[in-house]
Amino acid sequence: MPGSLVGVLRPDPERPLVSHIPSPTGPGHASGKPAKSRLLGRGTWREARYVADLLRTETVGGAILLAAAVASLLWANSPWRDGYAALRDTVVGPHALHLDLSLATWAADGLLAIFFLVAGIELKREFVAGDLSDRRKAALPIAAAVCGVALPAILYVATATLTRGDESAGALGGILRGWAIPTATDIAFALAVLAVIATHLPSALRSFLLTLAVVDDLIAITIIALFYTDSVNLLWLLAAVVPLAAWRLLLKRKITNPVLLAIPALLAWGFVHASGIHATVAGVLLGLLVPVSREIEDDPDRRSLAERLEHKLRPFSAGFAVPVFAFFAAGVTVVGGGFGAALLDPAAIGVVVGLVVGKAIGVLGGTWAVARFTRAELDEDLAWTDVFGLSLLAGVGFTVSLLVGELAFGNGSERDDHVKLAVLCGSVIAALLATVVLRLRNRHYRLVEARETADLDHDGIPDVYQIDERLDPA
Repeated sequence: MPGSLVGVLRPDPERPLVSHIPSPTGPGHASGKPAKSRLLGRGTWREARYVADLLRTETVGGAILLAAAVASLLWANSPWRDGYAALRDTVVGPHALHLDLSLATWAADGLLAIFFLVAGIELKREFVAGDLSDRRKAALPIAAAVCGVALPAILYVATATLTRGDESAGALGGILRGWAIPTATDIAFALAVLAVIATHLPSALRSFLLTLAVVDDLIAITIIALFYTDSVNLLWLLAAVVPLAAWRLLLKRKITNPVLLAIPALLAWGFVHASGIHATVAGVLLGLLVPVSREIEDDPDRRSLAERLEHKLRPFSAGFAVPVFAFFAAGVTVVGGGFGAALLDPAAIGVVVGLVVGKAIGVLGGTWAVARFTRAELDEDLAWTDVFGLSLLAGVGFTVSLLVGELAFGNGSERDDHVKLAVLCGSVIAALLATVVLRLRNRHYRLVEARETADLDHDGIPDVYQIDERLDPA
C-alpha cells in the first residue's frame, strides 16, 4: 500500500519475477480501471546501457578511491607520519597570483573542480534528456535527495546540541558549522559497494541511485557556495563571466581541442577562486554550460558533445582527481588517543548519526512521500526493502563530506580530524548495514535478471525492453 509503511521491510515472496506488461488494448487493466503509475519502473534499453557503462567507471574509481584512503590512513599512523604531513603541507604555486597553496589545498580546490565539472555535465544531461527532464520522473529522485539532505542536517544539529556537554554557546555555534557534513553521498564509494554486494540489482534502482547522487551534488555545491563563503569579491566574480562565455562559445562551435578549452576553464577557475567562492563552483558552472541536444542524446547511434566530453573527463576524475584528494584528506592520525577523542566530540557524533540514520530515513521517507501523495505504487518487480537498502547506501559519504568538514573547521584542525574519522566510520557502518539488507534480495534479482536479459531473437537487445516499449511506448 502506498499510503502505509506496513510491510516496508517485508518483501512479498509471491511477487512475480517479471514486470507486469500492460494490456495492448488500452492503458487500463482488464477490469477497466485506470492503471496506477509506477515508481522505479524499468527504463529504456539505452538508459540501461548508459547506467551499466557508468557503473563500470565509477566502480573502478571507487576501488582506487578506497585504496588511496587506506594508504593515507596507514601512512598517517605509521612511524613515518611526519613525512605524510610534510608532503600534505608542501606549498607550491605562484605567490604573486595568491596561488601559493599546499598540495592538500590544490587537491581540494583544483582537482575536485574536475570532479564537479563532470557532475555539472551529468546534471545538464539529466535535466535536458534524462530522468530530470520529465517532471513526473524527476519528482522521485529530487524528493529523495532533498529529504536525504535535510534530515541528516537536522539530526546533526540535534545530536551535537544534546551531546555538547558543558561547552559554551559560542563553542556550540562553532560545532554547528558542520551541519552540512553528513548531507552528501559519495557515488563512487556507494557504487563500488553496490557492485560487490548486489551484482544483480535492477537497472532502475541503480539509475535511481545515480540520479539521486546527481541532485545531491547540486545541493552540496549550492550549500558550499552559500554557507561556506565568508566574503565575495564581485569584481573577480564578474570577471569569471568572460572565460565562461568563451568556454560556451568554443563548445557551441564544436571546438574541442583540449588546449583551447583548458584556457578559459583555467581562467574561470582562477577568477572564481580569487572571488572568495570555493573554486569547485567553477567546475559546476563549466559543466552546466556544455551544450546538450535532446535529439542527439535520444539517438542510440549518435554520441553528443556532452557525452564525449564526459567520457573523456570521467576516468581522470574518478581514477586520479578524487583519489588524490582522498589521499590528502583522509590521512588522520588515530594512534595516540585520536580515536578516543573523536568519540567524545559532539561534531563527530552528529556526523555518524546524520550519515547512518539521517540519510537512510531521509531518502526512504522522501521516496515513500512521493508514493503517498501521488498515489503511485512501487514497480511490481521491486520491494520497499530495496529502497531501504539503497537509502542506507546513500549514507556512504566521503569526498564532499570531507571537503565540507575542511571548510567548516579548517584543514588540519583537531575537530576536522575528528570529523574525518566520523565520516569514515559512518560510511563503513552505512555500507555494512546496506550489505545486510541488499544481499537478502540479490538472489531474487539474479533470477529476474536471467529472464530479463534473454535475447531470443539475437538482435543484441533483451526482449523484455522490446516487449515493454511495443506495448506501452510511454
